Amino acid sequence: MYPATVTLKKGEGRIVKAGGMWIYDNEIESIMGTFENGDLVTVHDFDGYFMGYGFINMHSKIRVRLMSRRKENIIDEVFLERRIRNAWDYRKSVCDTECCRLIFGEADFLPGLVVDKFSDVLVVESLALGMDRLKPTILDILKRVLAEDDIRVRRIYERSDAKVREQEGMERLKGFIGEPFDTRVEITENGVRYLVDVKDGQKTGFFLDQKYNRLAVQRLCRGKKVLDCFTHTGSFALNAAVAGASSVLGVDASELGCRQAEENARLNGVEDRVVFQCADVFELLPRLEQQGELYDVVILDPPAFTKSRNSVKNAVKGYREINLRGMRLIKDGGFLATCSCSHFMEPELFAKTIREAAKSAHKRLRQVEFSTQACDHPILWAADQSYYLKFYIFQVCEEL
Repeated sequence: MYPATVTLKKGEGRIVKAGGMWIYDNEIESIMGTFENGDLVTVHDFDGYFMGYGFINMHSKIRVRLMSRRKENIIDEVFLERRIRNAWDYRKSVCDTECCRLIFGEADFLPGLVVDKFSDVLVVESLALGMDRLKPTILDILKRVLAEDDIRVRRIYERSDAKVREQEGMERLKGFIGEPFDTRVEITENGVRYLVDVKDGQKTGFFLDQKYNRLAVQRLCRGKKVLDCFTHTGSFALNAAVAGASSVLGVDASELGCRQAEENARLNGVEDRVVFQCADVFELLPRLEQQGELYDVVILDPPAFTKSRNSVKNAVKGYREINLRGMRLIKDGGFLATCSCSHFMEPELFAKTIREAAKSAHKRLRQVEFSTQACDHPILWAADQSYYLKFYIFQVCEEL
């Protein structure tokens, strides 16, 4: 169907054959025909067996990202609308759609594309050249599909400014798609109000993936003294305060994040019970321990300490250190909420690291809850990269 055909080496394509959507450069035997980077190509196994259609990019180690495994499919506007409707119907079935991730890349079979909805504003991130070409069509379809449910998209902002785009041979992009607008957007999640900065906030402006984990923390915090580490714009801290915590200390290394968190606290009328401190968590936790501080609830929501397999060893040290320090600051019978958002920090390794930290801190852990990212960030089995967030709540007890 397409003018170029990619043929895999014998014995390669294990990810694709297991249900994944990526074909790496070292798995390809030959590419026959003419194409430009970002074009759709046909993929065959070494023996000529049809594997699917996907986008090719010679600048990327992920040489082909599959779009379809069915030979009869034509990757056109009808095909894209079907994918988008499936993604929207899924979210209407499983989650609150006032603020949610509408499209989650490979997990929605639209590789390299992320679209977040913050009330009536969309934020789009494209990490694949083929998707860049389809982006205008996809956004037009998405607006039309949402309008059928009386959801009018007011404005769209692009946050395709991740460094990984450079590895794909693409420039980093950031700016308005369509008319300019005030990029500070007010949203409500779990009864908590936030001003989301879609222009200068991290990633697309707000971490929607922790929605239900923040709600789980609310249940622990009434009347409690809470420490929220790596608070970003205050999301866990504000959930604790709105739930009735007696006092909350939120800590983050970003001055901008702390200022935004303070503004969010005022927006929720809890500024009398929440204090935000700009500090390095690794330096602050030992100081709090030396000062004899103890908390009923400690929350650890760090950024990804590793973004590649090569740095996992150092990441383990970081996770072990903050969990050890965090446990030492918890009153006997208090609670620890701890997580990792790194795909490369595999669940078994993260659990092992927490267990080692508890042993070093002479604490016993009783697991209250384990969860992953919110269901609007679905985990597609066989697409390992879609599973990244691991979240635990433990009761922390002194050793008997």
